[in-house]
Amino acid sequence: MRRRFLAGVATLGVAFVAGCTGLQVAYLNSYDSISFEPSGTDLMVSGTLNQYSLSSFEAAMAAHPDTKRLVLLEVPGSVDDETNLKLGNRVRDLGLNTHLTAKSEVHSGGTDLFLAGVARSMEEGAIIGVHSWAEGNRAGADFPKDDPVHTAYVRYTERMLGSADFYWFTLEAAPVEDTYIMTPADIAEYGLLTKPVVKN
Repeated sequence: MRRRFLAGVATLGVAFVAGCTGLQVAYLNSYDSISFEPSGTDLMVSGTLNQYSLSSFEAAMAAHPDTKRLVLLEVPGSVDDETNLKLGNRVRDLGLNTHLTAKSEVHSGGTDLFLAGVARSMEEGAIIGVHSWAEGNRAGADFPKDDPVHTAYVRYTERMLGSADFYWFTLEAAPVEDTYIMTPADIAEYGLLTKPVVKN
């Protein structure tokens, strides 16, 4: 899954999934494609984030109010970034933590959700992928930094990490049809973790 194929803030939430047609993306946004499964005080998260993800999360939290942490397993991306950013902000509002297991793999919108944790931890072996978004033939980096198309992502990243540097990094890391797997040095440089990597 890949992030962001959007035509400006007015259409924020229309996303592109690499290798998929527009019809396939529409299909992925037509049903609840994310799961939140309780495990003690954790919610185990897997699937594609879409327009139903926030309401699905709220239902899971209502059923399991003692939840302290989201454990992201396979979260390959988002097909509705507007909802995904709302979900991330809600996770932060609730003071939840996020965690990646040694077998976890998150990309683009899944990476954005990981950033929402107050405390963010991962085990050695977890995969974090990022890439740019595009509008037609223009990549995100082709737009001036003061273009409103960036505003929602900048505000989100600043809230989660204290700086928008990571967002600007994602725009240059890989094109929309590809993904860049972050190195340990990248993860440290942009402050994605609040705790040391758990060695296996």
